[in-house]
Amino acid sequence: MKGAFQKEKFGKNLTTALFVVLSVIYVFPVFMVLVNTFKKNTFVKTDTFGMPNAESWASFDNIITGVTFGGYPFANSVLYSVIVTLLGTFLILLFTSMAAWYISRVDSLACRIVYYGCVFSMVVPFQMVMFTLAKTADTLKLNTPWTIPVIYLGFGAGLAVFMFVGFVKSIPLDIEEAAAIDGCNPFRTYFSVVLPMMKPTMISVAILEIMWIWNDYLLPYLVLDIKKYRTIPIHIQYLKGSYGTVDLGATMALILLSIIPVIIFYLTCQKHIIKGVAAGAVKG
Repeated sequence: MKGAFQKEKFGKNLTTALFVVLSVIYVFPVFMVLVNTFKKNTFVKTDTFGMPNAESWASFDNIITGVTFGGYPFANSVLYSVIVTLLGTFLILLFTSMAAWYISRVDSLACRIVYYGCVFSMVVPFQMVMFTLAKTADTLKLNTPWTIPVIYLGFGAGLAVFMFVGFVKSIPLDIEEAAAIDGCNPFRTYFSVVLPMMKPTMISVAILEIMWIWNDYLLPYLVLDIKKYRTIPIHIQYLKGSYGTVDLGATMALILLSIIPVIIFYLTCQKHIIKGVAAGAVKG
């Protein structure tokens, strides 16, 4: 009995140590971005892993340089990233949750095809469709921050529908039948009964989609007119001087500014991810 207890304790300690090491590995790059944000550009290149000192300390010069570099307002990039992220996430949450509810309640061949099509879309590499997508988006005038969320809806639908369908199947059908008896039509049943019950999964999907869209570089770069519209990742990529030289200090500063909102948002809402995924795994 004592030997089994010691073995279990050793296993827990080993697991804890392993996760501590993994946490350090994941946090270390973010820490180095923070350190190099306040070092002069020369020392970022020559002493990347060194701590700032009196000679290398740059104060807030890198942040000022990054924000004002190239004549393109960084505030515009922040605004476009916010618009694309919030609007894209809103479209994904609204339409995929409604689609998942319909798929779960209407057992038909068409619904099964749509569902498995959404699941299959998660394994299709973006590189397979990016050139055709860029041409199609340009033809349909989806190349602005107000229209590119439609494209994000298409790419984000797979994971969202998969998670929502799993959760909706765990909702007792009796609740919806009672709402129908009380005179609720399908739209009112969804918005008044089903949607409030989907809150855990809704928050989980929102967190995942916001982190994806906010940090996405390739899709906006291919679709948007980058002379007019630059999201934060594109703005960072254009921190180049003459002959292609890159101000790494300013780059680190803008990377830090871009990841701070996501980190704060994730730390605030991380408990909802586990809750939502667990809720969606009850059935289906």
